[in-house]
Amino acid sequence: MFVLIGGAWPYANGSMHLGHLAGLLPGDVLARYHRQKGDQVLYVSGSDCHGTPIILKAKEENSTPQEITDKFHAEFCECFKKLGFSYDLYNRTDDPFHCKKVQEIIAEIYKNGYIEEKEVKELYCESCKMALADRFVEGRCPVCRKAARGDQCDHCGTMLDPLDLENRKCKICSSEPIEKTDKQLFFKLSEFQEKLEEYLRTRVNWRKNSLSMTERYLKEGLIDRAISRDIPWGIDVPIEGFEDKKIYVWFDAVLGYLTCSMKLSEEGKVDWRAFWSQDAKSYFVHGKDNIPFHSLILPAQLMAFSDLKLPEQLVSSEYLTLENKKFSTSQNWAVWVPDVVEKYNPDAIRYFLLANGPEKKDADFSWREFVNSNNTELLGDYGNLVNRTLVFLKNNFDSITPSIADEDIDSNIENDLIALFSDVGALIEKAELKLAISEIFSCIRKINKYFDAEKPWSTIKEDKKVCAVTIYNCINAIKSFAILLNPFVPFSSKKIFDWFDCSNSWKYSRVDMGKSIKEPQILFERLDKKIIDEELANLG
Repeated sequence: MFVLIGGAWPYANGSMHLGHLAGLLPGDVLARYHRQKGDQVLYVSGSDCHGTPIILKAKEENSTPQEITDKFHAEFCECFKKLGFSYDLYNRTDDPFHCKKVQEIIAEIYKNGYIEEKEVKELYCESCKMALADRFVEGRCPVCRKAARGDQCDHCGTMLDPLDLENRKCKICSSEPIEKTDKQLFFKLSEFQEKLEEYLRTRVNWRKNSLSMTERYLKEGLIDRAISRDIPWGIDVPIEGFEDKKIYVWFDAVLGYLTCSMKLSEEGKVDWRAFWSQDAKSYFVHGKDNIPFHSLILPAQLMAFSDLKLPEQLVSSEYLTLENKKFSTSQNWAVWVPDVVEKYNPDAIRYFLLANGPEKKDADFSWREFVNSNNTELLGDYGNLVNRTLVFLKNNFDSITPSIADEDIDSNIENDLIALFSDVGALIEKAELKLAISEIFSCIRKINKYFDAEKPWSTIKEDKKVCAVTIYNCINAIKSFAILLNPFVPFSSKKIFDWFDCSNSWKYSRVDMGKSIKEPQILFERLDKKIIDEELANLG
């Protein structure tokens, strides 16, 4: 099966924090699982390097947009590498190939009649002497009356036009902008209202937040949206008469999934059409604030462009809070990804955000719970089982897996492991990752209880054959756990694969008897509880 996985494109205007990371990690779990299962996987994403956030950051730092995007794109790549993200391509929206393909796609959509010219009112800042793009305008949302920017209200989720805002101000100089008339290109989103309503009726496997937010937009009625802007940083519009304008970032970035596929295809690595065919499976992984761009904008773009597979499954996370407060980059109320990957085991970070993340409702990251999760679950349950079993094997069986009769293999344990591959696989495919992890760790705890009940430290003295059965059954389980947990905690799983010299194929198989196991190392280190106060002191 061909499986396309698209991860949301983080803005290259600042470091990522754990809230961003929590929404992206499910994509890597899905990619790793489907590869283990034997599927043909294409996992793509990239840095969003266009738009006003980049320009604003450059102005703040007396730098250029190119310097800002180069800096943060490199930082993102390094962080993803340290966290084990297995992208087939992590690109950037200012990549020449992406720019060229986006222009070709827009030209085709224009030819197909879904882009039109309109005379519009725009906001112009006389102090800055420039037309203000959406994110340069701040004011009050007309729906919920809270502070909002010109493209979307983060409080109620309403997609806005800057002219909709009340008490408008220029984000750069805080002066009140004036209204001017100009010509812009618009994507005829409204023409896809009925098609998108029909499309939504078939999306039964979407999460509740994706369904409810998309239903709301459709109920309100879709409106045409401007795709050209008078800003100095972005992709040139390829339509005659609009060459001095740039493509608006909302239209450009989501096409990156398609352009990444095309780029790898041109390099001879894949056939991009196979991953966008109706027979392929697709997941699009993002945070809650990106839902309409994946549930409405991208499907409409694909319909307007060609007969390609529409997004099949949206894996849209809710919000992550920090110590029960909303992340705030301006107040430094954040845990920054570059910092955390330098200090902590990447598997501990991945595990906590997947086992306790904002999968279907808002979740909280606390340093106390992070330390407890590492020490109790990863180290206390999983690491302890692996360590005591393999150390026992080394001390009493010369690190050679015991040879026992087939009838001595515990059928209850074996049946549990066989069922676990099926159950966990089904849960991952539905993006029920928290439940998948829970089922694996429930079985890990059962094997720990089995080890304790069988008392191999006693039976090694009384009846070595009985002891051998216990140890073989535990080793057999450990191999399965390493495979099952590989999508979630790949670094520790790789260690076990190396020790056992085995593959990570998604299927149950017994450990060979009489097999030499390499000397184990500690999988997880205990975290000192004093780091809780130290990390809390860094906040704010």
